[in-house]
Amino acid sequence: MVKITIKDLSFSYGSRSILEDLNLTVGDSEILSLVGPNGSGKTTLIKCIDRILKPKGTILLDGGIDLQSLSRHEVAKYLGYVPQSTTRALTTTVFDTILMGRRPHMGWRVKVQDIDRVVEMMKLLHVEEFALKDFSELSGGQKQRVLIARALCQEPKVLLLDEPTSNLDVKHQLEALDTVRSIVKKTDISAVMAIHDLNLAARYSDVLVMLKGGRVHAVGDPFSLLTEENIRTIFGVEAAVMRDLDRPYVVPIKSLNAEAV
Repeated sequence: MVKITIKDLSFSYGSRSILEDLNLTVGDSEILSLVGPNGSGKTTLIKCIDRILKPKGTILLDGGIDLQSLSRHEVAKYLGYVPQSTTRALTTTVFDTILMGRRPHMGWRVKVQDIDRVVEMMKLLHVEEFALKDFSELSGGQKQRVLIARALCQEPKVLLLDEPTSNLDVKHQLEALDTVRSIVKKTDISAVMAIHDLNLAARYSDVLVMLKGGRVHAVGDPFSLLTEENIRTIFGVEAAVMRDLDRPYVVPIKSLNAEAV
């Protein structure tokens, strides 16, 4: 079953075009990662899907529901968004911040199942020790794990992650993405992830989408897309790709723009 269908999507800031004529599908229990250089449109596409931005074109949910026809409340039941960082000065505790993810499902009162869900997500993302701390007092990496927990508390059908590992150390990068993958594979949700790290993308993704200049350059599985030629074309980097592991592993060698020494 297709979770999201994107048809002829374009977006511009004034006269500056960011995305042009994108066509993509996201399937059931699938992790789709958007990779590409800075300015290629990864974050913009995530924000268009979440309706933070208003693109031209069509985004259909579950193969037929027009995203534009839904209220913000209905969108929140379907899509869980994890920003790269938050500029909002949240003064709530970690527990209450994660509880915000239950808003699409709650009435006037917090139910036992809402509290149980918050506790479950805190344990999964290893933030239970911070439960009573103010969100604003956390480090960047701790905040990122709390935001992932909040999005998962929504019980979304599609999880949207914008650079979810950017503030995390290596250990917590693996733990956070292991959690996302586990939930995606055990349930019928899907995930769309904008990510810079090609090796993390290769390890955790079912499908890669390579973006360049706001257009789709290629779509496929990590083995077929992570080639020396594609990395040279998309990133302007000479690299070696190791293929003797269960996933391809990219070793950057040099920038093609670097001056000869």
